[in-house]
Amino acid sequence: MVYYVCIDILKAKNKGVPITSLQTKKANSVEQLNVVDSKVQDTRTTLIRSGLAHLTESGFASSGLDKILKKVGVPKGSFYYYFSSKEAFGHAVLESYADYFANKLDISLLNQTVSPLSRLGLFVEDAKQGMNRHQFKRGCLVGNLGQEVDLLPESFREPLIDTLNNWQSKVAACLNEAKRAGELAECADSEALAEFFWIGWEGAVSRAKLEASTRPLDNYLKLFLAGLPR
Repeated sequence: MVYYVCIDILKAKNKGVPITSLQTKKANSVEQLNVVDSKVQDTRTTLIRSGLAHLTESGFASSGLDKILKKVGVPKGSFYYYFSSKEAFGHAVLESYADYFANKLDISLLNQTVSPLSRLGLFVEDAKQGMNRHQFKRGCLVGNLGQEVDLLPESFREPLIDTLNNWQSKVAACLNEAKRAGELAECADSEALAEFFWIGWEGAVSRAKLEASTRPLDNYLKLFLAGLPR
């Protein structure tokens, strides 16, 4: 619609016709399109949030879209207006979760009011609160998807690895700060320790979900810190 209004304005200019009404028509058309775009984006965001809630509880490969769409109130036929496929939807959910979780990590691991190693404790406490809040029904989306990666489209493998590498880099940076603060031995391999942290953490989260208890998270942090070279 906007395209044709613009053409009308150009024709009017060439003919010396007043274009005030046409400009108003164009402005109204643009405003209407902006409203539509905003509503589309809002619905898309709501779908992603619903997907996050569902997929952190259930697997992706075996999950249908019906529960997610019903919760949001979007007809199944309309889903493909917002996402080209279930695979594309899965990628959008994963990207949103990766950004959300990276921000949570930054809040804990960049906290300058406590020592570097104590920041790992802040992260674990935040995770414990989250699991309690959701009654241990939700786990880590990346961990969940990683466990069923052979059932997923191959396009998921690389972003999952990239997400874990990003999280590892944040823990490695925190451990490097611990070395500078004298909390960790200079010979410590921060990158290897960070990778070890995440390998163990995903298992601890799964066990916590299974037991409906934060005990595995507490035990894991305690043993991880105890094993660090000082």
